[in-house]
Amino acid sequence: MEISLQNQVAVVTGSSSGIGSGIAKSLASAGATVVINHSSERSAAEAEAVLKEITEAGGKGIVCQCDVSKEDQVVKMFQDVVSQLGTVDILVNNAGVQKDAKFTEMTLDQWNTVIGINLTGQFLCAREAIKEFLRRGIDPSRSVACGKIIHISSVHEVIPWAGHANYAASKGAIRMLMQTLAQEYGADKIRVNSICPGAIQTPINKDAWSTPDALNSLMTLVPYNRIGQPQDIGNLAVFLASDFADYITGASIFVDGGMTTFESFSTGG
Repeated sequence: MEISLQNQVAVVTGSSSGIGSGIAKSLASAGATVVINHSSERSAAEAEAVLKEITEAGGKGIVCQCDVSKEDQVVKMFQDVVSQLGTVDILVNNAGVQKDAKFTEMTLDQWNTVIGINLTGQFLCAREAIKEFLRRGIDPSRSVACGKIIHISSVHEVIPWAGHANYAASKGAIRMLMQTLAQEYGADKIRVNSICPGAIQTPINKDAWSTPDALNSLMTLVPYNRIGQPQDIGNLAVFLASDFADYITGASIFVDGGMTTFESFSTGG
């Protein structure tokens, strides 16, 4: 089965590194023109490096700076993308952060920062994407769907996580946002799903895998006994963005090596 996303434009938020960069590369390898989003001047060089890797492999894309928690910047990003590339077919809502703290010590700024990027950012980008999908309508030369949104959630939309209340709350809310959008816009042939990664080897969780002891400890939670890679998420994103997944909407799909089977209970808990 060969998946082609030719003639489609994909916006991938937070794609200058980590899972986002893996998704951007996978979508580009399937033929999509990819918008590599990053949040600030500090991440500009990384975003350009991702674009360089994509173009050197024969893919196409552009770089766009935008803090997804800021409404004016999100609106401008979508306006710029439509102006330069004609439309948007696929949105991957990936941008996310962690600001960890014991709950009684968590500051309002830590809470608001995580909710602002992880949840409000996904709301703002989905809103602008759906507006563009509805404006353009279905174009069979591009896809049988009017548009595709893929939310990047986490196993922590269902697994509580002490010391990470802001992060877990944001991911739990993403599930309801995704399902509500799938319900509200299904009749318009807009498909909305979530990918829920488990332990993926990226800079955001380096402390969990950077030493043999840390990695061995992490593997006690993963029945499949390996750490995931960004390409594992990218592979699923390509499928969900394609017409092969046309009857899949409103779904949370876990890519976690079995983490949500609660490996710690394998010997009775």
